Amino acid sequence: MIIGLTGGIASGKSTVVEMIKDAGYKVIDADQLVHDMQAQGGRLYRALLDWLGDGILLPNGELNRPKLGQLIFSSKEIRNQSAEIQGRIIREELAAQRDRLSKEEDIFFMDIPLLIENDYQDWFDQIWLVAVSPQVQRQRLMKRNHLSAEEANIRISSQMPLAEKKPHATLVIDNNGSLDDLKEKVKEAINDLASTL
Repeated sequence: MIIGLTGGIASGKSTVVEMIKDAGYKVIDADQLVHDMQAQGGRLYRALLDWLGDGILLPNGELNRPKLGQLIFSSKEIRNQSAEIQGRIIREELAAQRDRLSKEEDIFFMDIPLLIENDYQDWFDQIWLVAVSPQVQRQRLMKRNHLSAEEANIRISSQMPLAEKKPHATLVIDNNGSLDDLKEKVKEAINDLASTL
């Protein structure tokens, strides 16, 4: 059984991932995969360099992530092009990891932030969505990334609203409450999962 895990920026998905790992389940992390492939010499690093040139590099040859992020968030056209260029490579790598893990594990998770936007739904037996209200999302993002309300709104509005993701989810984990509330909900979901085997 493969479970897709998704959410929005600052929804608390990373916290849920840690809880799932603590319960002993393997999680394929799409963001980590992207990070690894954007490291010097990686597949995404080379693709971004071919596309944008070496203006996106730091003096040591690593990607200048803040600059790259600003560039990609600056226009819809660039964001779409980035998604197209990086999306194909990411999908291939995720598929390879999924196929490898499905030989070893009865149940595992794949943490994919853009699971619904990038049409990964048919990969999964279940989809878990970590959801918060737009107000909570904005507050947490401002605090976490030291952003102004305006900057936070730009980042949030560049994503599909969580409300639009809900119809695709098998399970919605509401994270508007405390950390303890969240732990209880995740524990319950994992217990339900164990009983389906």
